[in-house]
Amino acid sequence: MKLAGRINSFLRMKDYDLEKTLLDFKKLGLGYVDLNYPEHIKGYDPQTMKTLLEKNDLKLNGVALRFRDEFINGELGNSNNQIAMTALQLCKDASDYCRSVGGKVVTIWLGFDGFDYSFQINYKKVWDQLVKSYQEICDYAPDLKISIEYKPFQPRAYAFIEGMGVTGMMLNDVNRDNLGVTLDYCHMLMKHENPAFAADIFGSQKKLFGIHLNDGYGLNDDGLIIGTSTPFKTLEMMYYLKKHNYNEVIYFDTFPIIEGAKEECEQNIQMITYMDQLIDDLGLSYIQSIIDKNDAIAASQLMYTFLKGGK
Repeated sequence: MKLAGRINSFLRMKDYDLEKTLLDFKKLGLGYVDLNYPEHIKGYDPQTMKTLLEKNDLKLNGVALRFRDEFINGELGNSNNQIAMTALQLCKDASDYCRSVGGKVVTIWLGFDGFDYSFQINYKKVWDQLVKSYQEICDYAPDLKISIEYKPFQPRAYAFIEGMGVTGMMLNDVNRDNLGVTLDYCHMLMKHENPAFAADIFGSQKKLFGIHLNDGYGLNDDGLIIGTSTPFKTLEMMYYLKKHNYNEVIYFDTFPIIEGAKEECEQNIQMITYMDQLIDDLGLSYIQSIIDKNDAIAASQLMYTFLKGGK
């Protein structure tokens, strides 16, 4: 598996900077990095960043856009055309940086494109604006994977790109081969989606460009250690990742606050490695045979087998 850790989980600790964080990633055995843009790249031109990654035996998976300050009333869909164009240029700049450092995925989460009140936005206008913006980004960087990360709410009461259905409609309207989806496990729980459902549909369409794995209880973006609150849902999602030959990076989007970042990351690695082995031990064909029965008792027996360690 290709695994990446969350840089901000480490930067919150005393005396930590990007360089010390990447050294810890190397010690933990992680092979990949996702950089927030422009948050993490300040002071690091592409060649300097590339050298730093190589020093720690790490590869850049990609960059994730982070919009702040002027974008709190919307990014690509902002009603102020100047601000929307600034957001669009930021996406293009992120694409250039990603390519220069050797990454291949640009993840766009539009946290502020949304609304809080009825009668607040022109839905069709924002939709058309986003379609055009995604098309322009995809055409600007046809060699890169441009990936939509959706979330139902937070920080807005309603996000515009809020679930697998709306995201699928957006992919259809944009109609670009290099536009796909990054699935965030907690975001799907917040939407009351089953993560495996989205993994199966987008995976079968070869539109699955990224996975942010964590866990939670569905009411908030909890960012808990993998497999701690919904282990069976995690196992089912991982089954579909294997079924559809997902060979891209799995990013640990977990938020240790009381816990030590290194220890928390180690537990993520142990849990996902164990779950991966459980699926391999039983085999994809056997698991599919249970699914094909469409029988709750058979499914329950499969989960019991997982609890016993796959025996």
